[in-house]
Parts: sequence; structure tokens; C-alpha cells
Amino acid sequence: MKIKKILNNNAVVVNDLGEEKIVMGSGIAFQKKKNDILDPSLIEKVFIMDDPDQYGHLQEMLRTLPEEEIAVSEQIISYAERELEVTFNEHIHIALTDHLSFALERISKGMIIQNTLLDEIRILYPREFQIGLHARNIIREALKVDIPEDEVGYIAMHIHTAWQNAGGPGTNAELAAMIRDIAEGVEQAAGTTLKRGSANYERLVTQLENILQSDETGKLLNELNPEIVRIAKERCGLAYRQAQEVGAQVEEDYGYTLSDSQLVFLALEINRINTRSGNGNIMKTGITGP
Repeated sequence: MKIKKILNNNAVVVNDLGEEKIVMGSGIAFQKKKNDILDPSLIEKVFIMDDPDQYGHLQEMLRTLPEEEIAVSEQIISYAERELEVTFNEHIHIALTDHLSFALERISKGMIIQNTLLDEIRILYPREFQIGLHARNIIREALKVDIPEDEVGYIAMHIHTAWQNAGGPGTNAELAAMIRDIAEGVEQAAGTTLKRGSANYERLVTQLENILQSDETGKLLNELNPEIVRIAKERCGLAYRQAQEVGAQVEEDYGYTLSDSQLVFLALEINRINTRSGNGNIMKTGITGP
């Protein structure tokens, strides 16, 4: 490999048998200049991107951002790949590094970082959130900056998205937001607010994720027999009507239509929370949830 351009001390653009690549490694460009031959033993990562815009963005980012921030981002990505036993595609190196640099800039200016999906991220993506907590330690040790837990949530989302793109399981960010809004609708219908971080709220979010799960064709994984739906509608009259109101708001906000089975499950959650908070009596339907 012959060096075509030096981006920073740890990243260079090379010509490898006529193909241009971005190569990274600790000190890989130290005392090097254009047209020098690269030592293969120093190579840690190689990037070949099909999208010219993304490729150009990565070059510009490596050339202009502080090397210590890039190194921290790469350390976080490498740790996540080891923990999840996966290799992310190149886009995570742009997305996470860009995000992290902007977040650090905001923190240095005293700006508050808020993540309205923090509780849902913690519940829906526990492995990614643990990686985010480890990333906080990496950042603290390397950059002497303490990031808030809201930022941990954002890092977890970036890791989750990269994992999804690499074929991993998961729920996308829009669905996480929809789950949050449905949870708030269920709480409002039940006349109570569950404490965020509590076991009851965690159970509700997990139930809602199960209710919304579908296979690769879009078919729901938890569908009820039509006769059971009919009986449940009769026995959970008020809660079912409240569930329909929640469903109407979801359709307006997200363009997603809840099925009769999903509305029955929502009605059961409303009744369950209502009963536990002492606001009403649960109706016996014989359905325990997905």
C-alpha cells in the first residue's frame, strides 16, 4: 500500500493495487509522507466506501476533528463489536464520531443534553445501554469529560442502529418513540403515572414492545382468536374504548393502525394499571397478555 494522502497521525488514504482506501492505525502516519509504503503491521482498520459523499465525509472528518475524539469513538465502536460479536458497516464510524464530537462541543459550552427516549432506550436496548455506560467511562478516562446519562442513551441508539444494519435484532427509534407515546396514553387512560425506571413502567414498555412485534412480512406475532377479541371487547368495555382513543392518536401521529388484538392487549394493560393503582377493578377475560 502506498500513501496517497495523510489525514492525521492515525489515518491515511492509500492506493492499494489501484483501489483507494482509508486506513487507520495508531501512529500509522508518524514520520511518513506521500508516496511512502505503509507498514501492514500498523493497520488496524480499512475503509472502502461505495458512496462517494460518505467517503469524502469520512476523509474530511478524519482530517479536521481532534484525533483524541476520533480515537475514543473508534475505541467505543471496537468495544461494541466485541461485546455484540458483530462487525458494523462503515457508516457507524461517521455517525458516532460526528455525534460524539458535537455532543462534546455542547457539553464544553455548558449546554444541557436531553434525551426524551432515555427510559425507553434503557428498557428496550439493555445491551446497547450497557455499552453506552462503558463508553462514558472511556470518554471520562481519555478526554476527562463526564457525559450525562442522556448522552449515554444517544450512544446506545447509535450502537443499536449499527447492530440492526449489521443484521442484529431490535426496534427502530420511531417505534421506540411510539411505544413511549402509547405508554403515556395507557397511563392517562388508567388515571395514573408510573415512575420512570420502576419495575411497573419497565413491564409496561416491554409488554407494548411485544404487542407491536411483527415478523419480516409485517404479520403480528401476537394475534388473538376473533372470538376471544369479541368477548374481551364486551368485558373490557370502558378500557377498550380508552384503548381505541389511544389507537386513534397513534394513527394520527405515526400512521400506524392498531389491530383489534392489539387494542384488547392495551385495554388489559389499562385495566391492570388501574387496578394496581386502586382506581378501578380489572375485568376477568382469561387473557394474560402476549
